[in-house]
Amino acid sequence: MRNEKNNKVMKNTHTIMPQISKEKVRELKLRANEIRTWVIKMVYTAQSGHPGGALSAADILAVLYFHELRIDPKNPEWRERDRFVLSKGHASAAYYAALAMRGFFPENELLTFRKIDSFLQGHPSLIVPGVDMCTGSLGQGLSAAIGMSLAAKLDGMNYRVYALLGDGEVEEGNVWEAALTAATRKLDNLVAIVDRNKIQLDDFTDKMVVLDPLEEKWNAFGWKVLSINGHDIVQIIRALDEARKTKDKPTVIIAHTVKGKGISYMENTAKYHGKPPQNEEEYKLALKELEEERRRI
Repeated sequence: MRNEKNNKVMKNTHTIMPQISKEKVRELKLRANEIRTWVIKMVYTAQSGHPGGALSAADILAVLYFHELRIDPKNPEWRERDRFVLSKGHASAAYYAALAMRGFFPENELLTFRKIDSFLQGHPSLIVPGVDMCTGSLGQGLSAAIGMSLAAKLDGMNYRVYALLGDGEVEEGNVWEAALTAATRKLDNLVAIVDRNKIQLDDFTDKMVVLDPLEEKWNAFGWKVLSINGHDIVQIIRALDEARKTKDKPTVIIAHTVKGKGISYMENTAKYHGKPPQNEEEYKLALKELEEERRRI
């Protein structure tokens, strides 16, 4: 049923949106693969971090930072830039990788991740060029994004605001208070993306708090709801295009993903939510699998 919903959404939008070139799709797949490679290198070097949810979000971040967001790495504080809030702040390794690859700071800084005196700490901070919000205390990122969206409306500016949420944090009540506020204020410049990898810190989300029917809940709260495969570059792009065309209500994209995507022994398991590869053998295997994937792209 879930796949049928995904196909229906993308089928409906396909007829009204321009074709996406194979070259663009390949470029973004390679970017996502590079983000995943950096995630593995960063968390293994630090022997700390959260690879599972960083790997599941890599395709979304690749599309945002190399296709969607109107930003200027040479002017991170540009007033008219689009804003991005990583509400699931523990996925910072993927976020930092995207920022560095986009040119906000040198890529060699990524290997200082989580080290003493590094500006790349475990959760995003405003000291990092390109970061728009300090995050890490889960459930608060959407409220911050709403504040940015309201500011754009009040100032008569046309920048857009994007917030990436984990599905575990959607269990929190303040997310739904924020969702009500965004719909009430008709914030059509706001896009929330839920990384629906179905696993949180300790176990599958359904063993903690049952979220489904998640799409119906957001719809009842007054949002435009799009359900997609969060690893399909074309579906991500088209959902973001559809969000841009939506008027008088915010959009939420439920991106169905796989925790630990791209690393066979990490996929669909809670073990690597907050653990790096456990030894050199696991580390080399992860890089080998990513290299093999890169050759297939």
